[in-house]
Amino acid sequence: MSNKRIVSGLGVTFITLFAASCTVPLLVQKDVNKAVPASYNNSLDSTNTGQSRWRDYFTDANLTALIDTALYNNQELNVTLQEIQIANNEVFARSGAYRPFVGLGGGAGIDKVSRYTSQGASDEISEIKPGVPTPAVLPNFYFGATASWEVDIWHKLRNAKKAAVASYLASIEGKNFQVTNLVAEIANSYYELLALDTQLDIIQRNLVILNNALSITKQEKEAAKVTELAVRRFEAEVSKTQSLQYEIQQKIVEAENRINFLVGRFPQHVQRNSQSFSELVPPRIQAGIPSQLLANRPDIRQAEWNLEAAKLDISVAKANFYPSLNLRGFLGVMSYSPLYLLNTPQALVASLAGDLVGPIVNKNDITARYKSANAKQIQTVYNYQKTVLNAYIEVANQLSNIDNLSKKYDAKNNQVQALTQSTNISLKLFTSARADYMEVLLTQRDVLEARMELIETRMQQMHALINTYRALGGGWK
Repeated sequence: MSNKRIVSGLGVTFITLFAASCTVPLLVQKDVNKAVPASYNNSLDSTNTGQSRWRDYFTDANLTALIDTALYNNQELNVTLQEIQIANNEVFARSGAYRPFVGLGGGAGIDKVSRYTSQGASDEISEIKPGVPTPAVLPNFYFGATASWEVDIWHKLRNAKKAAVASYLASIEGKNFQVTNLVAEIANSYYELLALDTQLDIIQRNLVILNNALSITKQEKEAAKVTELAVRRFEAEVSKTQSLQYEIQQKIVEAENRINFLVGRFPQHVQRNSQSFSELVPPRIQAGIPSQLLANRPDIRQAEWNLEAAKLDISVAKANFYPSLNLRGFLGVMSYSPLYLLNTPQALVASLAGDLVGPIVNKNDITARYKSANAKQIQTVYNYQKTVLNAYIEVANQLSNIDNLSKKYDAKNNQVQALTQSTNISLKLFTSARADYMEVLLTQRDVLEARMELIETRMQQMHALINTYRALGGGWK
């Protein structure tokens, strides 16, 4: 067979093998649907409270001081910041992967070859210099620079870097979402603490009223106007209210320590002013339009960056089916004696080699990685759409909650005013023996419950406003 036919056959075989290596399984990627409803409750007002800074939304100086402290000291947030640094380091590492690697080094060795090999027979008849035969055991010393470079033909390495950048940006948005939740959690706990303080004050004032009624009942018993039963019932009501007082006091301790944990400090008093909580006017909130969620909500932007990273991971996995070109080189000096390493150009040595390699047989590993990357891309699409849907529903629920809580507060306030008046009336009737002691007890119990529920409703209103602000994407700026 002639050399021409051999070369031709090798060329056909080479082309066939590389064509086989470039065969990529056909997989279908899923497109993301970013459509959202046009409005909330048919309102097209684009003014959005979620775009305001948290310092402008929360005006209580004690609350803003707590949030400031938490943004520096919260342990979970600081852990997330380190995760962002790790993601940034990954970007730095990927950016160097498609550049040449150059190293500098040297070494020494010793070599003994058989005289019955071609090299050994050649060494036996040769001389390293005139009159000095080549020794059977030959040392070797070298020093120089080595270089290697994977030529990024299919942009595999560049896409890997872009994927790392997208993951890094996703981690930043994840941190922003954590800040949003942290601000909302501190604000909710703070207003819960104010509500508990107000409820404790109501209970203490109610205890004064009950103790006065108990004194009157004892006097009435001495005058034989009521029996011992009435005295005992009033005493039981006083004890019941005292037990409620201790329960609220424990809740205050737990609320304070929940805030202390969020701001990263050991238990201590939380500075606050609870006196005006009952007269607190909930601020007005404007929801804007749903499409603004895509830009305002950090969790949606995080899902979007994860989607971008997943698409790039598919390109990286797909490039593994194609041949890769690797170049290697060495430039330095080499000699059997270190004394001759500086003798140039005789001691100079250089090499340059290139490998073009593609997978042919048993591509299960890269096929599995490619399919997994495709499945992850589909998964990120579903996660993105779920995040958008969840964001819209959160806002819709909270807007409805704000409206219903406002109506509930007005109704409760009317109930409290009516019961307060009935309490005064029942006490006057009781002292004039025109009402039974049970009417006083039941009326007093009803007004206490109504006042506690009124404060609870005010707290729920503040929570609804804070949660709406968070749902709109506010709190991280």
